[in-house]
Amino acid sequence: MANTENVEIGVIGGSGFYSFLEDVTEVRVDTPYGPPSDSLFLGELAGRRVAFLPRHGRGHHLPPHRINYRANLWALRSVGARQVLGPCAVGGLRPEYGPGTLLVPDQFVDRTQSRKQSYFDGLPLPDGTEPNVVHVSLADPYCPTGRKVALKAARGWDWEAVDGGTLVVVEGPRFSTRAESLWYRAQGWSVVGMTGHPEAALARELELCYTSMTLVTDLDAGAETGQGVSHDEVMRVFAANVDRLREVLFDAVAGLPENAARDCLCASALGGMDPGFELP
Repeated sequence: MANTENVEIGVIGGSGFYSFLEDVTEVRVDTPYGPPSDSLFLGELAGRRVAFLPRHGRGHHLPPHRINYRANLWALRSVGARQVLGPCAVGGLRPEYGPGTLLVPDQFVDRTQSRKQSYFDGLPLPDGTEPNVVHVSLADPYCPTGRKVALKAARGWDWEAVDGGTLVVVEGPRFSTRAESLWYRAQGWSVVGMTGHPEAALARELELCYTSMTLVTDLDAGAETGQGVSHDEVMRVFAANVDRLREVLFDAVAGLPENAARDCLCASALGGMDPGFELP
């Protein structure tokens, strides 16, 4: 494996962001849970060593329910990352959260069905290691420090980011029915996406700081008239905002604390409990 020393921060996001890193090195990483979505792309950004991972793989060939989330988070930790930023596209569930809104959630609701969402599922690893049963607190699923940094970075680019809200994560790859979308809105939830879980939960089990940055690309099916959201609409709005999102993301990378200075609960989420296997 190429030199991965001093990697501090992981970024899970759309293909192409890594092209702006300096002196990019492509690294293939093996994990006990199989291969991650793609190679890791290592480089320097704002004086920080970053490992970037395309969530859906190059070419966007992996649908949300086929992503190997466990391998992705494990791979990032294995190269040294202890803080992770996870930008993603979402649908807005409220009229005020229209296309182009950046929302930094503080809660999520899991509506997925088939994803492997824990390292502590009681099944042996491929090498025969049997993990212990560990229950990790996820009352506040996102890193409070990372959220503050992301919001400050967004506002530095005159983006009035929404501070807090609930991301409901659905299985995909289909979009919501109109009834589902209206129900999510009635619960008071803010945005709907397909990839925010189990990323946050797995990051907590590995004692990683995880921060989600959600870009609203549509009003989901929540509008009571019209045709509902389309794939083309999502891609068009994301493309129109990707340059600004990239700048915000890069400023957030620069603003995160040194790994050794982390003082949030994420860094000690296991509380000394023995997971039964060695963390990377």
